[in-house]
Amino acid sequence: MTYNANIMNNYNQLNLSVNNPQKLVLMMYEGALRFVSFAKKAIKEENIEKKVKFINKASNIFLELIRTLDFEKGGDVAYYLNGLYAYQLELLAKANAQNNTEYIDQVINVLKELILAWKEETGIN
Repeated sequence: MTYNANIMNNYNQLNLSVNNPQKLVLMMYEGALRFVSFAKKAIKEENIEKKVKFINKASNIFLELIRTLDFEKGGDVAYYLNGLYAYQLELLAKANAQNNTEYIDQVINVLKELILAWKEETGIN
């Protein structure tokens, strides 16, 4: 297989895995969890640059999750998630400003619960 064919194969594999919106939401939750975990480590190591980088990445995921909520179809659940995501953004801002891992821990706990609930609801692993 040539280099370009290998790239296309990898792209197609990724495209297949995110073609499912339910899988994409799970990937976003898992990505946010990974980034906040990295941010927590950076806070402990007093690495401000990495802390900001990973908090920004996690925040961007929450902003995208908010942006894609469908309030007409989702009803009360969409409104609940909007508030939950917004609160996670607030916690991340506090963690960033105060270098406080307790705020990060709260976000980690919420993300873990979201992942479990989403997997249970959708049957996706």
